[in-house]
Amino acid sequence: MIDRAIFDQYEPTIGIECHVQLKTRTKLFSGADNNAREAAPNTTVSPLCFGLPGTLPVLNKEAVTLAIRAGIALNAKIAPISSFDRKHYFYPDLPKGYQITQLARPTVGEGAIDVPLKDRTFTVRITRAHIEEDAGKLTHPDSTDYSLVDLNRAGTPLIEIVSEADMHSPEEAKAYAQELYLLMTFADVTEGNLYHGNMRFDVNISVAKKGASEWGTRAEVKNLNSFKSVERAAEYEFRRQVELLEKGERVIQETRGWHDATQKTFSQRSKENAHDYRYFPEPDLPPIEITSDQIAVIAKRTPQLPPTLRAQLGEFGVELQQVHTLLMNDAANQTKHVELILVAGKAFGKEVALFAANFIINRFSALASEQIVDAPTAEQFAEAFALRSQGTLSSNAADNVLIEISGKNTDSVKNVAEQLGLLQENDLGTLEKIADDVLNDPAYAKAIADIRAGEQKILGFLVGQVMKRSQGKANPSLANQVLKQRLDIS
Repeated sequence: MIDRAIFDQYEPTIGIECHVQLKTRTKLFSGADNNAREAAPNTTVSPLCFGLPGTLPVLNKEAVTLAIRAGIALNAKIAPISSFDRKHYFYPDLPKGYQITQLARPTVGEGAIDVPLKDRTFTVRITRAHIEEDAGKLTHPDSTDYSLVDLNRAGTPLIEIVSEADMHSPEEAKAYAQELYLLMTFADVTEGNLYHGNMRFDVNISVAKKGASEWGTRAEVKNLNSFKSVERAAEYEFRRQVELLEKGERVIQETRGWHDATQKTFSQRSKENAHDYRYFPEPDLPPIEITSDQIAVIAKRTPQLPPTLRAQLGEFGVELQQVHTLLMNDAANQTKHVELILVAGKAFGKEVALFAANFIINRFSALASEQIVDAPTAEQFAEAFALRSQGTLSSNAADNVLIEISGKNTDSVKNVAEQLGLLQENDLGTLEKIADDVLNDPAYAKAIADIRAGEQKILGFLVGQVMKRSQGKANPSLANQVLKQRLDIS
């Protein structure tokens, strides 16, 4: 067992390649349906997917538009002229014998994103984001000696976002993957469903002694589909490579897989060269020409992105961790709660924005299991906040009314609160009468004597009796004040 202190002498260097499925209606080079989620095998296909002789690719214009939008989100250069190449390899899930991708002239070039992590921000440079088609899928039935080929995903439009090796901890790798996910989903480039493989991460990691002038030999962990697996795979690889180096053994450049059940990587194939494919220019597709005016139009139609939303929410006092939770929930559930909070804040002020944010995070998210996705309106949040501030509703009652309103076309918070019997009694005369009834009840004589003797904690007991006699409608703060006045204590 290697001493833990040994690991502190080493540093990982991490780069990530991310495949993002574009949310087009049809595939990248054919009219076949791009949604194969619930489809039977080999049903969302075209002759091109099978690589049949005489078939020619026709580029999906919307895929290019989404790639440009992704480039804008990555603060990247958009090439005025880009083109496709053939990446040759032979595998049963690729009938053509090559994948159409971009090598020499990708549509999206160099960029950079700032990644928030706890109380700091670090920058990851983007090398490129190229457009390419996906391959099919192989399944290997248990206890059989054959494999099945499903070409439903063949031709699915992807962009592969390649980062520089600017991450130096598993935590940074996870944070980068999350930020990429937020950027792509908020830019409306992808549906971002990780379970269905809309975004897949390949983590490249090498290890060297801290301060070393050269990187170590890298391993590539393929096809990770969760942020936790990105972090855990990087953690495991760091330890595995350090242990090899400490034993005097060599780290092999290879492709590795991730086994979620054992939380370990495993060897898939060696990779002697970084680029061991044969590339040729794609002869059946002309170059893509993109003008600055076209980019400007796409940029104008791109929704607000996480960095802008973070800044706006921060102006209303929403804490960074709360912002992260809101952004992740919106991206995962395709909701617009961040937009709702901003509308509430701009129309009704900072306090209403914070009230809405806290409700959505702490109470509304629990309704997801009930398939309620329509939160209260900004106006309803403002009314609930006002009623709570006036003492007409308790904090808990305000939340309960908003929960009741969620998913329904109910206009007035006060009307619903009245129907539920949640409005607090604020009439001073009524509360004074109830307080007098409590104080005159012989059953509470000892409690009153103890309070007058200095045991003021018992006052809460008498407030509870006032609440009970008012059937829970008394404003507890006002009831407390009335009792203190009646007992002549401060």
